[in-house]
Amino acid sequence: MTTRVLIAKVGLDGHDRGVNVIARLLRDAGMEVVYTGLFQTPEAVARTAIDEDVDVVGLSILSGAHLTLVPLVIAALRTSGCDVPVVVGGIIPQEDVAALHSAGVAATFGPGSSMQDIVATIEDLVPAH
Repeated sequence: MTTRVLIAKVGLDGHDRGVNVIARLLRDAGMEVVYTGLFQTPEAVARTAIDEDVDVVGLSILSGAHLTLVPLVIAALRTSGCDVPVVVGGIIPQEDVAALHSAGVAATFGPGSSMQDIVATIEDLVPAH
């Protein structure tokens, strides 16, 4: 089976160039990508993750609101019974990475992250189908 990845832009972050690049990268790596579009709520992300039966949720946040929004998304996912890994990409200061991991994030990707590392990390997070 193909790995299904939900890519979401949460909150008021209107920058989508990077997330479109990542979506294409993951598709080119053989993954199925569901992109929610801009301005999603944590609850909408959780609902889409369940409806689309995804294996991983990827959040793209460039607004600086990652410490607020990411825990809300994880809480919405878990409350809805969705226990898939969550990865976060964007402008993530190094000093915030530990807090995100403590909140339940499986991996973070900042500027300059290797495309190969992103694909390999997602493949490692999803058990073989």
